[in-house]
Amino acid sequence: MATISPLPVRPGRSVELGLLALALALGVAAYALVGLNVTGALPANIFGYGAGMVLLGVGLHVILRLRAPYADQVILPVAIALNGIGLAMIYRIDLSHAEPTSFATRQLGWTAIGVVLAAVVLVVLRDHRTLRRYTYTAMVAGLALVLLPLVPGLGTTINGARIWVHVGSQSLQPAEFAKIAFAVFFAGYLVTNRDTLALAGPKVLGLQLPRIRDLGPIIVVWAFSLAVLVLERDLGTSLLFFGLFVAMLYLATERLSWIVLGMVMFAVGAVLAADFFRHVGDRFEAWLNAFDNDVFNQSPGGSGQLVRGLFGMASGGLFGTGWGEGRPGLVPYAESDFIFASLGEELGLTGILAILVCFLVLAQRGLRTAIGVRDGFGKLLAGGLAFVVAFQCFVVVGGVTRLIPLTGLTLPFMAYGGSSLLANWVVVALLLRISDSARRPAPPLSEFVEPPTTTADLQETEMLRGLKQARE
Repeated sequence: MATISPLPVRPGRSVELGLLALALALGVAAYALVGLNVTGALPANIFGYGAGMVLLGVGLHVILRLRAPYADQVILPVAIALNGIGLAMIYRIDLSHAEPTSFATRQLGWTAIGVVLAAVVLVVLRDHRTLRRYTYTAMVAGLALVLLPLVPGLGTTINGARIWVHVGSQSLQPAEFAKIAFAVFFAGYLVTNRDTLALAGPKVLGLQLPRIRDLGPIIVVWAFSLAVLVLERDLGTSLLFFGLFVAMLYLATERLSWIVLGMVMFAVGAVLAADFFRHVGDRFEAWLNAFDNDVFNQSPGGSGQLVRGLFGMASGGLFGTGWGEGRPGLVPYAESDFIFASLGEELGLTGILAILVCFLVLAQRGLRTAIGVRDGFGKLLAGGLAFVVAFQCFVVVGGVTRLIPLTGLTLPFMAYGGSSLLANWVVVALLLRISDSARRPAPPLSEFVEPPTTTADLQETEMLRGLKQARE
């Protein structure tokens, strides 16, 4: 008789170390090629830069061996590779300016802080389920962070959007951290209320609609996202928050009606905002009529940046002009909002497709973690964080390629900006922590102790039985 025995789970840290070596080599080689092709010599700080990146990557790898030995072995190398390629391109754009700039040096400093912050999260947070205790604290923190730029004397308006705050000599974008807080809140709220959201409510035209009282949170978030859009002139952040909530609702309830309802609500809000507020209307005008002369030359709100980015990517062709051989400096904000267009010019269609595959792998490993973890809160949190990375990448790439209107979001790990880099390294740390629980071997059945039935369990069972009878 054939017997089935479980396969032993391997931590996979050696595989991670091998992939990490490739990722570090990719980033350092790109940095060196930029220097060789632009100045004819290796960058003066190439050895210090390489040693710093190796120290950061291997240091986090050692933390994982000690604190999360079963964590996913692919997530860290992919994040290091994307961060390294982004640093090389920012350095390339530094060299393209007539007046020397130091964006790459500052971005390297933010990278170091981000990796250290990720290590702190992995050391302090021993179990991701601890975050469920702070569900409503996370909601309050998220709202406070988003509203922070509106505080007089603290918030700053840059390029028409009031999404920045000054801390000493540095500017930070609090909304980048708010997305993590909202992901924790949504996961905690939905894991508690998903049964009523999935089972209760009338059926209209084949769609299972929720009850009015269950619609409260989504209406609040919808109104809040529009308020952010109007007051801070930040289309990207409102789109990201609303998309995160609708996606996590779908993950929790598996009801297609939530997706349809969410898309209709956001479309109605966006059309109304485009009609009543000029800055939103300008974004749509620049998207729909980008090649019109009047729209191209309009300032502010014209399509000049978008069209220059499109021509830059077109000149890159299939294989690109090569590191340091293009002219990405002709596009405004080439190191931040339009770094994807800069990469498209110098690496070509082949290069940016490879970068998109890296983002796809990162999101896939996050969703794989969500499937593998055993608790509902961890499933929703991992799924939400993976969706945030993928959706932000889609919104940025879609805006630069004119698939959707420009939003002002930045490409995770690659675009210049400390806030985005720090927040995304925290996202990576949380995914690694959850994946450690997902891949860790389950305890033997002989050690399993059935938990006692609580009053809350009995009430939940009675409620579900009542809902089922009401539907029948």
